[in-house]
Amino acid sequence: MSFSSLGLSVSVVKAVEALQYTAPTPIQLAAIPEVLKGKDVLGIAQTGSGKTAAYALPILDKTQTNRAFRNRYVKTLVLVPTRELALQVSEVFLSFSAHIPIKMKTLAVYGGVSINPQMMKLQGTDILVATPGRLLDLVESKAVHLSEVDTLVLDEADKMLNMGFEEEMRQILSLLPKQRQNLLFSATLDQKVKAIHDSLLRDPVTVEVKPEDATVSDLISEQAYLVDTERKGPFLRYLIKQKNMQQVLVFVSATKRADHLVTKLNNNGIKAVALHSGKSQGARTEALASFRKGKTPVLVATDLAARGIDIQFLPFVINYDLPRSSKDYIHRIGRTGRAESAGEALTLVTPEDAHHFKIIQKQTKRVIPTQETSEIDLKGF
Repeated sequence: MSFSSLGLSVSVVKAVEALQYTAPTPIQLAAIPEVLKGKDVLGIAQTGSGKTAAYALPILDKTQTNRAFRNRYVKTLVLVPTRELALQVSEVFLSFSAHIPIKMKTLAVYGGVSINPQMMKLQGTDILVATPGRLLDLVESKAVHLSEVDTLVLDEADKMLNMGFEEEMRQILSLLPKQRQNLLFSATLDQKVKAIHDSLLRDPVTVEVKPEDATVSDLISEQAYLVDTERKGPFLRYLIKQKNMQQVLVFVSATKRADHLVTKLNNNGIKAVALHSGKSQGARTEALASFRKGKTPVLVATDLAARGIDIQFLPFVINYDLPRSSKDYIHRIGRTGRAESAGEALTLVTPEDAHHFKIIQKQTKRVIPTQETSEIDLKGF
């Protein structure tokens, strides 16, 4: 099926085509027609399934004829758990709306930066993407009003609840009009999410894309390399140069490790930048922007900082350090293999990691090809 068969307007379909999206993913196929009908939707889908576009496209379609008439009274509110995800989601809206003739304003607001510029930018906003705490600050300052919101999206609701935003979410929901469309998206349907589902959604359409139904995993080529601890750094540099990687996301276990690895890479002629919670929001935004634009080929990130990274054609992901859990492994490799574009997920496994790596494979039901590297000459790397 094509996007034009889902009920989207001609202008939105043209915007999709301009960004080279050729066919909708399973979550988009199921959700877009229901959102266009005004139904409440519960969407359960894993990372990389295309769920942001599943709600962004129909919302943009409706916003063309349902603009905010009063300044600072937003029509669409998207709640997200992190600053990085707020930026990611807003970029999806902005990238599509840039190709739509009717001008619509999307703004992301989040904590960790000065509130005053955000207050100024709220003028004329149609679609507001926000983290809960900063949104309540803006409401208290009367910089934004929620009484005319007609579409509410809770994106990554499971993470929002796990991060302790229940009270903030209750406060926000109390400020919204009762008559509105509710869209709840989550990677899992645990008890907390089910409680929100039961209290928030009215006669919802449930759209669930199970991992085995998602096409993203088919696009990812996985490979592991057995490497001694003291050879990890040189081997990483060997991989980057041998495969001529122009854009690669490298995962590490801790912030200090990220900074150390970036220093080593830069000292060896490989331009790299770190993304982690120890950096200011401005530095994180700048690092991610430089990586997205291809100015910096290597981004070294921790798991928490990488939650909001969504790059459409990212070709490589490297697990320099193993993730703590199998869920984190899936999240990491899901950064590549998106938008029908193939990607490679490479993992470095030291002798100390071997047992944990076996557990990850067992829990993810994967058999990942593993290659010895002891014979590779790393002199000069």
